[in-house]
Amino acid sequence: MKSPYPSPIMEAVVTEPPTQDQLDAYVRTRLALAGFDLSLLPEQADPATGVPTRAQVLASLRSFVASTPGAIAGWTPAADSPASAQQASPPLLYPSITEAWTGKAGA
Repeated sequence: MKSPYPSPIMEAVVTEPPTQDQLDAYVRTRLALAGFDLSLLPEQADPATGVPTRAQVLASLRSFVASTPGAIAGWTPAADSPASAQQASPPLLYPSITEAWTGKAGA
């Protein structure tokens, strides 16, 4: 569902997709900010442990970043205004319990 509200993030039009090097830099930066040290992963596959290699992790995250975040960022809950859209669907740790408490389960 496309949001009826203009998003300042979506206003910037990107004409070219990011390069593999740009995606790698983005992934490495996000991992570093999250406290994950990519250099701890092995460079060669280890069949005994099944731990992914650095190249496998980068390829997987590069693929995810190139395809998924745009779809996630474009979603907005239906609401009367952008301000109430932020409150219409607050993230809940256990939504099923909250729905049972509020009587919305099964509705």
